[in-house]
Amino acid sequence: MIVERRVELLFGQESREAETHTNLSAVRQDGRCLWAAGDETATVERLTASVDGDGLVSGYGDQRTVPLADLVPLPAGPDEEADIEGLARTDGWLWAIGSHSLKRKKVKDGHSVAKSRKRLATVVREENRFVLVRMPLVAGADGLPEVTRRDGERTAAVLGGHGDSITDALADDPHLAPFLRLPGKDNGVDIEGIAAHRDRLYVGLRGPVLRGWAVLVEIRPETHPDDPHRLRLCPIGGDGALYRTHFLDLDGLGVRDLCPHGDDLLLLTGPSMDLDGPVRVVRWPGAASIDSPGVVHASELEVLGELPYGQGDDHAEGIAVLDESDAATLRLLVVYDSPSPRRLTDRGVLADVVAFKR
Repeated sequence: MIVERRVELLFGQESREAETHTNLSAVRQDGRCLWAAGDETATVERLTASVDGDGLVSGYGDQRTVPLADLVPLPAGPDEEADIEGLARTDGWLWAIGSHSLKRKKVKDGHSVAKSRKRLATVVREENRFVLVRMPLVAGADGLPEVTRRDGERTAAVLGGHGDSITDALADDPHLAPFLRLPGKDNGVDIEGIAAHRDRLYVGLRGPVLRGWAVLVEIRPETHPDDPHRLRLCPIGGDGALYRTHFLDLDGLGVRDLCPHGDDLLLLTGPSMDLDGPVRVVRWPGAASIDSPGVVHASELEVLGELPYGQGDDHAEGIAVLDESDAATLRLLVVYDSPSPRRLTDRGVLADVVAFKR
């Protein structure tokens, strides 16, 4: 793996004040545009690429903000963060998913012993985190993709808020149910990636990691017959189940993001707990052709390479395949949560373009 170059992602003043640029958790390329999301808001951002004389991306700018509450009803309203941790794009749709995780209060410098102990005993549930949002994409007057609430029969819709979230579906799961009561950063259920392939969505879990095995949940959402702005889970497979799970031997790491690449899945992997590294990109060959619950051994996976990480900063959170990839080289854009000071610019943040030889 080679870090070929860094590109600047430019954000407007309002987004910089909301610290979206320092909390990036998901990216997905869409032609000339890049969809991005941070985990401290309830919005999705669209940026447009600039290219150099060789046709390579040199940066992204012209940021447009899409509030999710303008498209779908959020269970906790428009002002509570949705902790968006994954973006997917396929067949004219953009998908965004919240972490679906509980949150333990942080201990901060200056807190007394009593207050610190009280905060460590406090676990909260923020309902906007427990959503999956589907958004129709249309071509704008400039030819660039735009999100809309309705496009003919296609409508923006949400799963969650009616006792029907992904974690509600997992309530009796023999592997995952015990972890639904734990905060995400305590090895509880914590969604941090999503990838779309045809009518299926693959949801990657940062946690739990089960004796070293990471978990992917495969689902098939569709429009709810009673409300075009809601989704429901359809049976997947012949047994009537609303989801299937896949267990992958990622050497004890969890999933930090997912990205489709043909019929393969690329996985950004990292620690499930509050640690800095290691961070790797792993390929699951032929993932889309698997039509049953899977147990995928390390020998069936390909480690493409290690990514850099800092000490308390530069946590790789999102990957996107760039169109400038070719037969010899796979190029990914990598964005980081808690970027180090050297990544911050006056108007945005620097992302990495990394190259993997095939």
